[in-house]
Amino acid sequence: MIHILAVLAVWTLLASLIASALYAKDKRAARLDQRRTPEQTLLLWCVLGGWPGAWITGQKLRHKTYKMSYRIKFAVCVVVHIAAVATILWSWYAGWAEMIPTNP
Repeated sequence: MIHILAVLAVWTLLASLIASALYAKDKRAARLDQRRTPEQTLLLWCVLGGWPGAWITGQKLRHKTYKMSYRIKFAVCVVVHIAAVATILWSWYAGWAEMIPTNP
């Protein structure tokens, strides 16, 4: 049972590191007036589980914190990700519960 939690934790950490790096790269590109990372790419990594790293990096670098349209999309990605993880966990544990015999 702990296995699925470990997998989700490792994936969240990895996705957060990638999202954080993309945010930092995009912030640097914005400062240097270079080609930016598309918002769709940033949001994809958020919905895939990288939203904690993206949120922390965004706050520290003050990146993507004022644009309301982006903040709404980001919030939707967080909700979708949490709902997906809840569904995965519910399905996983419901599957385990079905395998436990109920007759003494």
